[in-house]
Amino acid sequence: MALEMRETCERCEVSLTADGPASICSYECTFCADCTEAMAANCPNCGGVLVARPRRKAA
Repeated sequence: MALEMRETCERCEVSLTADGPASICSYECTFCADCTEAMAANCPNCGGVLVARPRRKAA
């Protein structure tokens, strides 16, 4: 099962590139690095821990 690679931060709506930094939780909530830091790596949606999203080569 592949991760859904969302293209925008769920908090500030900044664009995220496939090969750029982003964080996800176990439910695939997705946030940019700045928002992840501001939220102390805690997902506001589910309370889970945000970790670095795996990178995928740009298509």
